[in-house]
Amino acid sequence: QEKFVESGGGLVQPGGSLRLSCQTSGRILRRYDMGWYRQTQGRDRILVASITTENITNYSDSVKGRFTISRDNAKNTVDLQMNNLKPADTAVYYCNAKSPISTGSIFSGWGQGTQVTVSS
Repeated sequence: QEKFVESGGGLVQPGGSLRLSCQTSGRILRRYDMGWYRQTQGRDRILVASITTENITNYSDSVKGRFTISRDNAKNTVDLQMNNLKPADTAVYYCNAKSPISTGSIFSGWGQGTQVTVSS
């Protein structure tokens, strides 16, 4: 079973920043495009940022210009730098390998996620 371990979440005021990190295996990182997803209560997970194996990035309109995704193949991590956070960014954030033909994930198993709460 593939494994993703997310960390870095917390409580932050509007306008603040957080950096999330996802630890996974080198085999996954070298082979697949990666994505950061977020989920709020009662809703499906949605893709907010992705990065290909060639480091081409893509963002949802809601986070474009504020979030930056990066990958470090030496450390086997995928990070998400989040700036100018808004209350609407409050969610549990997950990472997974991203399907090349949709916004969905390749693996059905998910990590525990990391909670991000943006509130004054």
